[in-house]
Amino acid sequence: MRLEKRIETFAELGYILRASLSGENTAYSSVLTELISKQHVNNQWFTPSNVRMAVEAIAYQMTEENLVKWTGSYPLLREKEAGITIGIIMAGNIPLVGFHDFLSVLLTGNSLIARTSSRDSELIRFISDIICSIEPSFSNLISFTDGTLTDFDAVIATGSNNSSRYFEYYFGRYPHIIRKNRNSIAILDGSESESDLEKLGTDIFSYFGLGCRNVSKIFIPSGYNINSLEERWNRYSELIMHPKFANNYDYNKAVFLVNREPFTDFGYLLLKEDNRISSPVSVLYYEFYDSCESLKQRTVLPWQRIQCTVGKNDVPFGAAQMPQLWDYADGIDTIDFILKKIVPRIL
Repeated sequence: MRLEKRIETFAELGYILRASLSGENTAYSSVLTELISKQHVNNQWFTPSNVRMAVEAIAYQMTEENLVKWTGSYPLLREKEAGITIGIIMAGNIPLVGFHDFLSVLLTGNSLIARTSSRDSELIRFISDIICSIEPSFSNLISFTDGTLTDFDAVIATGSNNSSRYFEYYFGRYPHIIRKNRNSIAILDGSESESDLEKLGTDIFSYFGLGCRNVSKIFIPSGYNINSLEERWNRYSELIMHPKFANNYDYNKAVFLVNREPFTDFGYLLLKEDNRISSPVSVLYYEFYDSCESLKQRTVLPWQRIQCTVGKNDVPFGAAQMPQLWDYADGIDTIDFILKKIVPRIL
């Protein structure tokens, strides 16, 4: 299958998803609507609004223009297809988090065998069904498993810091990408508009803060009034009505009180001054800085744990969870990895 055909197929996928989301009566509209509405039954974090957000993020990136621009950076894609099989282990922290790996393997003309998260298997299988209906030859390139990965040439695995040790043990001898926990930060300089700060709320609260691109810590200039943010984020106060989020809020608040640690309580979010990057669900860490130079020094050491930085000179406010196709997780170019790791089958 030529690259142009692969691009055409995924561009059509994007069109179908956009049309279905907008209310048009496509062959997939009713199924997609049902999937969006029922994911919370299997995973309480996957509320309809969060699932819809994840599908929209994919749908609006899957345009022919974006796909051509992305693949145009890789001349090797137009050469003879390699035909290797890549195993993908997908995480389940936010809906469809494994889609980009899925896309990268298929767009390079290779086969995949995916082990989905038990908490997020229906959506990616649904998207696979659409792709195979658009271009039936893709059905020979896609397979799913609930068990152990076998018969592969390379591995892309995403999980926690704990699971990454397991992945390293089992897949270390294969060409691999193994991703660990990461978090994102935001840098404020004090000149942000009300709109900027409201959009920052999206970066913090979308998916309940469970994604690696969610902002878990903000750096603010010395003297910044942290309480001024409450009014900008009041629209997210309803999150406290979600049982799992509320349980995290209650637990973390109790810990802070018992340990007599100072914190600011917005009633739905706990803000704590802390030099760590990764904050628990319902908690946002913040840290003051005196100068850009001092800030730079503070972010150098933990840089490998930072997925992206939101701010006026970085990812725009409100766009953390809307990465472009060429915004790679952990800064590792997946397409480049696949093209360079074409090796004879090991198993």
